[in-house]
Amino acid sequence: MSITPTLPPLPSRRRLLQGTAALAAGHPLLQALAQQPAASGEPPRLALLIGNRDYPEGEDLPPIHKNVRDLRAVLEKRGFTVDQGLDLDLAQSRAAVQAFAARVRAAPADCTALFYFSGHGAQVDAENLLLAARANPKARPEVLQRNSLTLSGDVLGPLPNRPAGLTIAVIDACRTSLRDVARGEGLNQVEAPPGKLIAFATGAGRPAIAPADDTRHTFYTASLVKLLESAADEISFSDLFRLVKYDVQNTMLNHPVPLLRRFAQFPFIAENTQLRRRLAPLPPPEVAAAAAPPPPRPRDEAEDFARLEAAIWPAEVARLAEDYLRNHAASPLAGSAIVAREGAREAVKALRSRDVQLFRSAFVPAADGGASERDELTKAGRGDKDAAARIARRHGRRDGGRYEGWLQYASELGNGIAAYELALHYRREAQPLLADRYEKRALDLGYTPPPSLDNTRK
Repeated sequence: MSITPTLPPLPSRRRLLQGTAALAAGHPLLQALAQQPAASGEPPRLALLIGNRDYPEGEDLPPIHKNVRDLRAVLEKRGFTVDQGLDLDLAQSRAAVQAFAARVRAAPADCTALFYFSGHGAQVDAENLLLAARANPKARPEVLQRNSLTLSGDVLGPLPNRPAGLTIAVIDACRTSLRDVARGEGLNQVEAPPGKLIAFATGAGRPAIAPADDTRHTFYTASLVKLLESAADEISFSDLFRLVKYDVQNTMLNHPVPLLRRFAQFPFIAENTQLRRRLAPLPPPEVAAAAAPPPPRPRDEAEDFARLEAAIWPAEVARLAEDYLRNHAASPLAGSAIVAREGAREAVKALRSRDVQLFRSAFVPAADGGASERDELTKAGRGDKDAAARIARRHGRRDGGRYEGWLQYASELGNGIAAYELALHYRREAQPLLADRYEKRALDLGYTPPPSLDNTRK
């Protein structure tokens, strides 16, 4: 059932190819903008937004230009220098990404970079594709490959892996029809390289729905724009994207249209970052020096948040977060407490599963583990499926119990790649029933192993 109406004629391509095509052609205004220092006391914030609405008849995506226009406005308020491209063909898309990646590489290693794509997406041979404008999303796989950016190679690959910085990739890949939803055609699950956060508008292998109205956003971008505008300055980008996830879920699960409740989106996040960068940029030093200091938080509030931040065990995190929200509901850090509470609740539920053999002792940092180990355990205690998988790999297969336990936990939290890794492990250990169970789990979580992996049933 298509929900796309007949559309009015589109504006001309020449008018829509705004920031990026001009940048690729060496437009002097955009070159000057690219060299602008950040108007704050921290490293630059750079963003590239690509929005493709113009697809063949019946596949057009009316909200995309509004997505880009309104997202650009709120990102600029948050200190980003933003370039955009609308309805870009493949050559223009590649030129835009390459120019953006060059700017990011030339920026300080602790800069913040954000790439956003809104348009049609596809998956071919386990690779995530971002379709160029005017490409047909129903074309044969080989045609899709020839007319798309790849998320891993064309977008994430050129952007440097910088643990001291923050690189964000947001993919709001949509469809306007729910006819093929049962086929499970959606983006493949990924894990983030160091220093990067990847957000999908919906779960791996699932569709994201585009309203047939150019005066409205897609559901995911609507929440992203709203929270970029309204979230407290003190919240981190990591927590922001989790609040967006919860907001999308709540909006769609409570939508008055039953079909949208049925196909509610549960956004996907993959994160591998060390930096906790707050949403509002720091003011320049001279402005900060002249400004009156903010009023100190009440002592009990600061102490309660410090206790929450220090907690690792999920049940304790959930309890402390709930206490904090009950006692300090108006705090600017309430959003972070919500994220901690909801993630810890997911973690508690996962640990109660009979399929997870992981105990409280696993969440105690080793005496010589250092800050990195504690940071990963803290994330895992708040339901971070990717941190759990990284901990498993640190233990390695030689530490069989902990390796399996952490992968089981990561799988229960939704990491399909960890589930498939566990399936391969059990296959090597001659445990075919467990191997089959976790292979099915990986597929159910939306993970398709690439052809280069050992993904043939034996």
